[in-house]
Amino acid sequence: MMHNMVEFFLLCVTSLFTVVNPLSVTPIFTSMTSQLDRKITRRVAGKATLTAAIILVLFAITGEFVFRVFSITVDSLRIVGGVIFFIMGYEMIQARLSRIRFDKDNLHEMESYTQDIAITPIAIPLIAGPGAIASVIILMSTHGGVEYHLVLFVSIALVSLVTYLFLLFATPIMDRLGESGNKVLLRIMGLIVMVIGVEFFISGLTPILRRILMIEA
Repeated sequence: MMHNMVEFFLLCVTSLFTVVNPLSVTPIFTSMTSQLDRKITRRVAGKATLTAAIILVLFAITGEFVFRVFSITVDSLRIVGGVIFFIMGYEMIQARLSRIRFDKDNLHEMESYTQDIAITPIAIPLIAGPGAIASVIILMSTHGGVEYHLVLFVSIALVSLVTYLFLLFATPIMDRLGESGNKVLLRIMGLIVMVIGVEFFISGLTPILRRILMIEA
């Protein structure tokens, strides 16, 4: 029993860490928080990772039911996520994310900005993206025992904590790169994000087209 739970824990952690990929989140996060001070940046990182963890837990518990009620498929979710990723990648290639300006003396405007970016796009779909949501739903349905469900929730919390640490330590690293280094890295990561978006889109569209055309996999 314990051996099976350890294996399931390792499966959950590796699967979630792979699909969340904290390294790919950091360039977008640092670009969107470049004008904020360190304290507010930490708050945005904390709220984003906490929001993503809550979303993943909720989808793990209710995902299958919600998908059935609204006739939503994971493939459709991948298509939408792919489009969002592609648009964000294009913005990164144009180095536009870092051009957002606001009055730092306007606390309401700053609070609104940090609330917005913490939820979208950082929490959704960067951290809790289609791949992560699909993974927790599949992992939740793999084992029916309460112990296994708790293991999955612990894995979500652990991956969220690691992602939070990535975001915290990314800021000083990006600061050392300077403005030119940030723009170069942002464009490189933008290209990668666009490719990920295309892969999401194709992986979601292909099964749908096969079902429409009645082509066997």
